[in-house]
Amino acid sequence: MLRLLGSHYHFRRTIPHALRPLLGRTEISLSLQTNSKRVARERAAGLYARTGQFFSKAKVMYEDASPEELRKLIALYQDIMRDTDRMIKSEDERVKAERTYEQARFYFDKMQSLKQLQEFIKISNEGMDRLMAGFKKLHATATKDRLRNATEKAMLREQITNLSNIVVSIKSAAQETQAAFTPVQAEDSSVSTAARKPPSNPKKKTAPTITEMADQFIYRDKTRSPGIIRDTGKTIGLFVEAFGDRPVDQITGGIAGEFRNMLFALPSTHGKHKNSPGIHDAILRAREQELETLSGKTVKNHFSRLSALWGHLVQREIVASNPWAGWTYDVTQKIDRRDWTDRELAQLSSARWTSTTTSLRSYVGLITIALYTGMRLGELCNLRTQDIVTVNGIRCFHVRPHPEENWSPKTAAGTRLIPLHSHLLQWGVLDLVQEGEHYLFPDLNPSARGRGTDFAQAFSKFKKRLGLPETVTFHSFRHTVSTKLRNQSGNIRELWIDTLLGHEASHRSQGTTTYTSGIAVQNLQQVVEALDYPTFHIPLPSF
Repeated sequence: MLRLLGSHYHFRRTIPHALRPLLGRTEISLSLQTNSKRVARERAAGLYARTGQFFSKAKVMYEDASPEELRKLIALYQDIMRDTDRMIKSEDERVKAERTYEQARFYFDKMQSLKQLQEFIKISNEGMDRLMAGFKKLHATATKDRLRNATEKAMLREQITNLSNIVVSIKSAAQETQAAFTPVQAEDSSVSTAARKPPSNPKKKTAPTITEMADQFIYRDKTRSPGIIRDTGKTIGLFVEAFGDRPVDQITGGIAGEFRNMLFALPSTHGKHKNSPGIHDAILRAREQELETLSGKTVKNHFSRLSALWGHLVQREIVASNPWAGWTYDVTQKIDRRDWTDRELAQLSSARWTSTTTSLRSYVGLITIALYTGMRLGELCNLRTQDIVTVNGIRCFHVRPHPEENWSPKTAAGTRLIPLHSHLLQWGVLDLVQEGEHYLFPDLNPSARGRGTDFAQAFSKFKKRLGLPETVTFHSFRHTVSTKLRNQSGNIRELWIDTLLGHEASHRSQGTTTYTSGIAVQNLQQVVEALDYPTFHIPLPSF
């Protein structure tokens, strides 16, 4: 705000007359409140000290205190209350002034944008008028030119007519755009809502809305995971709350840019509590309280979900372009995940699991199987007892979709066979299969975010309690497996490693794209057996 006031001279020179009274009153109010932020803490500290003084005096008073002592105590209390009221009033005035100033600045920026748009349309219209005049002249020339035969003349006239129609269409669209962007006037609180005239001819909706398209191409898609559907719903919800359920052909790059700015101004905790305020109130609170806002990675994820939806719309020519593609994001704060070290794995082996939401047996089973398979947490938590199969005499985990439970691996390559490591068999992995249980880890609580959410949170807290860094997570088990396998000196092919981990093939040759499914399970067993962890071993707890 102080930065805005520092450059207000240039702002005053260019601001429209319609907004100057509003801004003038605001600047006067702001000039009286410029130092309020600086002195607010000093006043609060002073009041705190005086309040302490009041209670100290009251505490040492005896029941037989004199009337004069009581009057002084009451006077001190009244003085503290007056100062408190004055401070609150001053802070309210400052906040109100800042809001009014921001509103005036918003209307000014909007009017400047509209002015530039009108000037551009004016220049475009003049250029198209000249172009049309040239077409007419060319048409007349082609008609009178006796050096060309009749067929050539007809073809030339047809081409000129087509070009003329294109120019007319462009000019008509430009005029419609100009009519749609009527100048925005600053709202005056003295003018009632009823006095404002509604548009005489509101623009007719020409395409389905964003929620209708999300329902058709995302929510109803059975091949998408519940997590993608859930996260896309959150992104669509934020957009609709900010801009309304707009027809998709009316969502432009300008709107995408405004939404991007709003996301970067949104508190990082928004939506994580049941009573979260609306998006506009949340942004205002984040600005006033200087709260941490969404990271570049989170904003990028929101735009990626919208861009994926627009891919369907562009392909079907429902819209002409994708306004969510091509944006840049600051993701420098991303924490790079790394592998587990032998020392950290030894620390896990000796630490006592203390969570009450996930049993010790499930904890030990999840991290041990993760180290000897490289499976993702979601794949582990959704393993069923029937997913332990025998192929060519080799026991394997079969990671595959569960359509009846609305779950599937992250990618198509995620459906795969993973031979059981000899260490897992000796360790007792088959003892995890319990009679009558559907899942291998039945005590994991299902939730809207998927099975294993409670375990993920418990493991994160457990890791912090042990003093382990943020750069190692449960997903680091998968990194560790990948690193160990790719550093092996044996005859292990890269394609076999990708297949075991459920990665898309690194080399997109015909052989890898067509015959990947034909990799022998014996080759995958050779890959698995290359894993070894000399510092890690936790016995499987009994029931």
